[in-house]
Amino acid sequence: MASIPRRFLIHRITVEDYLGDTSKGRAYGPPREVRCLVDEKTRAVRSPGGEQVTSTSTAYAGPEEKAAPPLSRVTLPSGRVTTVIQVMNRDGGSLGTPNHVEFQLE
Repeated sequence: MASIPRRFLIHRITVEDYLGDTSKGRAYGPPREVRCLVDEKTRAVRSPGGEQVTSTSTAYAGPEEKAAPPLSRVTLPSGRVTTVIQVMNRDGGSLGTPNHVEFQLE
């Protein structure tokens, strides 16, 4: 199945993978840039723990992008820093939609 055409991935976000908590607070990996399409629309989503939470933005990236663990730090094109709720690999399958990675953000 095809992936999202690169011409639609008009935004860049910076992702810092959550590594865990330390005595000084949360620890993050090195920043990496992800080419994507950002949709800043508020919606209710389920966290990995099953709670309903509010997502203020969703970033859609190509299937080759590495997923980020929940609580990873993301800087949006606007400069706003947010946190990953969850990342899902989406397979278009029988729907005929492009394969992609979906970052649901707080």
